[in-house]
Amino acid sequence: MNMRKVLNISAYLVVGPENTNNRPVKDIIKAAVNAGFTCIQIRSKTASARELIELTKQAAAVIAAAGKTDTVALLVDDRLDVVLAARQASIKVDGIHVGQTDIPVNICRKYLGENSIIGLSAKTDELFSYVKTADVGQIDYFGAGPLHETATKPDCGKDKQGNIITRSFADITKLAEISPIPVVVGGGVKINDIPQLAHTKAAGFFVVSAVAQAADPQYAASELVKTWHKNIQ
Repeated sequence: MNMRKVLNISAYLVVGPENTNNRPVKDIIKAAVNAGFTCIQIRSKTASARELIELTKQAAAVIAAAGKTDTVALLVDDRLDVVLAARQASIKVDGIHVGQTDIPVNICRKYLGENSIIGLSAKTDELFSYVKTADVGQIDYFGAGPLHETATKPDCGKDKQGNIITRSFADITKLAEISPIPVVVGGGVKINDIPQLAHTKAAGFFVVSAVAQAADPQYAASELVKTWHKNIQ
């Protein structure tokens, strides 16, 4: 299955061990997948490579157990080495998400192949001109935001002067209109943001704490998915 052809970023969970209030990462992923989330990204700045490989293995097993291996994409943030090592261990990982200062997209594509998903965080500075002019031949979607400042990723949206630039719904609407590839939006996204975000024509939302730190992750995930589908046009 070429997951690039069926990529669905409408409901996208980013999660790692530092996000879950000491609950197993696999349990949070299971809750999200069962609730209808369509993309899972393993992200941790504290876990070792071996820990990330194990988390990826667990995530792949959860997705397979739900019968969604061919519909729910599994990505790893930043760590090309982890993706390659996981695949060497016969773990199904569908691709990678990288930022502007991470491993270049062309290198990721070279090592991961044409069937792998590559997502890229859009530039904070000069966002609109960048999205209109960027070479998107090697990437599948842009990640954009933050919608709000977020403690989960304090440097999200930071410009060259160190200021945090948040994005309005009007910004996201414009971004979705001009981007040649799908845009997924996050950064402090909560359930109350979903109706307006759905109306921007963005391809989806990504969350961390709204699911991973919820008292009932499956209920929280389900409400996010239901609200998104209720409001997309």
